[in-house]
Amino acid sequence: MFLSVFDMFKVGVGPSSSHTMGPMVAAARFLDRMRASPFAFAGLRASLHGSLAFTGVGHATDRATILGLAGFTPDNYDAEAAETALAEIRTAGTVHPENLPALRFDPARDLIFDYDRPLPGHANGMILMATDAQGDVILQETYYSVGGGFILTERELAEGRDTNDGPPVPWPFETAARMLEMARESGKSIARMKRENEIARGCATSLSSGTARIWEVMNACIERGLNATGTLPGGLKIRRRAGEIYRMLLAERGTNLAAPHMINDWISVYAMAVNEENAAGGQVVTAPTNGAAGVLPAVLRYYLEHVPGAAPSQVEDFLLTAAAIGGLIKYNASISGAEAGCQAEVGSASAMAAAGLCAVMGGTPEQVENAAEIALEHHLGMTCDPVKGLVQVPCIERNALGAIKAVSAASLALRGDGTHFVPLDACIETMRQTGRDMNERYKETSLGGLAVNVPNC
Repeated sequence: MFLSVFDMFKVGVGPSSSHTMGPMVAAARFLDRMRASPFAFAGLRASLHGSLAFTGVGHATDRATILGLAGFTPDNYDAEAAETALAEIRTAGTVHPENLPALRFDPARDLIFDYDRPLPGHANGMILMATDAQGDVILQETYYSVGGGFILTERELAEGRDTNDGPPVPWPFETAARMLEMARESGKSIARMKRENEIARGCATSLSSGTARIWEVMNACIERGLNATGTLPGGLKIRRRAGEIYRMLLAERGTNLAAPHMINDWISVYAMAVNEENAAGGQVVTAPTNGAAGVLPAVLRYYLEHVPGAAPSQVEDFLLTAAAIGGLIKYNASISGAEAGCQAEVGSASAMAAAGLCAVMGGTPEQVENAAEIALEHHLGMTCDPVKGLVQVPCIERNALGAIKAVSAASLALRGDGTHFVPLDACIETMRQTGRDMNERYKETSLGGLAVNVPNC
């Protein structure tokens, strides 16, 4: 099993990796199919199903689909150009993707939210269609957005995507138990094994520059969030709080007001800054998803700024260790809130961050695995119930608490020798089973939980 660090951490746009980035990526793939087809196309249609329909407006799925069909992609997203394009598309009823003719696409008519017909493969399903001059569908594909910006066609999902395409990797662990066995046999750290796997599929230079870029974007997102003010879009009138809290913390630093427990506020404010940016549609990094994008950057920023002896040179080891744990969770369970609730998003992010922190603070592979297990175990059963379908309540604060749990989990693991009662593999399997059994109302549909028990407008 191989999932690259660049699969787990993808630069993209908020507010949701599965509901915003995923549909945009799916649209790009569909346009490529059209470009390779001999048919003469004249128009486009799209239908959103399951969670993509129920929370699609709040998660900007409609905007993402429209822009994706117009040729926009998450990694080069230009917010100003996107707003101009949206206005033109809604007025003219056409899109102009590169290397294709002008295509009829009126969002009011051709983008359907199908609430009554969930698709069988996954909660996040969408169908993209291309039509001829008479309006008949001549090319169609079903896509599933399976979390973290990952997209599978109906056929790929049924067959099971092969994550081992490419040269063999030296440390192909598919479980935490096998990962620890390999670490013991080789004497290598988890980060070292992950690094050698990455280099087997790429090169050391691109790995180094790529991980540096990931942290650069993460940290820039924190900075924007710490310096932003105003109200988040969507109608809930949620006020940005990260900047105000940050200024308070700066003013209190070094005074007798700075109680020891305030370190939790520093951790929280970094996470909130990211998720406020995400909710506003800003540039974020999936970690492993947009909805959970604040946890890992907050813990890494905490390490760099608040832990004595922290070294920027350890950032790559942090990210590689976290990606190894995230890959195990995705491969054996899920990182999708629509599939398994928020335990799969913030829970996975907390486990990844705990593992990364434990590693750079000198933890053994056994302690790293223990840290990930502690963090994940104490998110089991967490539902995904965003109010009004927006990635704001409870998501922003939930990231803050996920980051605090990650730091606590790493600290507890470092106090032991790595032996513990519940293996990480058992915890991941429990999360998978819990997600399978969880009522659909609590899996990113906004049909249960806080979403129906607090005023949302």
